[in-house]
Amino acid sequence: MKPVDFRKGASGLAALVQSEIKADPFSGTVFVFRAKRADRIKLVFWDGTGLCLFAKTLEDGRFRWPKIEDGSMRLTPAQLGALIEGLDWMRVHAEDTTAPTASA
Repeated sequence: MKPVDFRKGASGLAALVQSEIKADPFSGTVFVFRAKRADRIKLVFWDGTGLCLFAKTLEDGRFRWPKIEDGSMRLTPAQLGALIEGLDWMRVHAEDTTAPTASA
């Protein structure tokens, strides 16, 4: 999704989720939006009791923004954490949780 007007609050961003992404902003999914300069992000999500808005501005640098296909993309919880911290989230890999197999 392209950068958004950062004057929008939680309700305005939730409306964008519905109209542009065609998703339910009340599903519990975390939706992340960025400013044009990529130094600010806003997250909007439903926590079960209300619509939450989290905003962060980096003092130095820019958020690493992924290539977006079809208007949206998915991140693992670890990747989202790295993005919020201003780190290179693309260097975070999903943990392999498969059990090792025994050989005879």
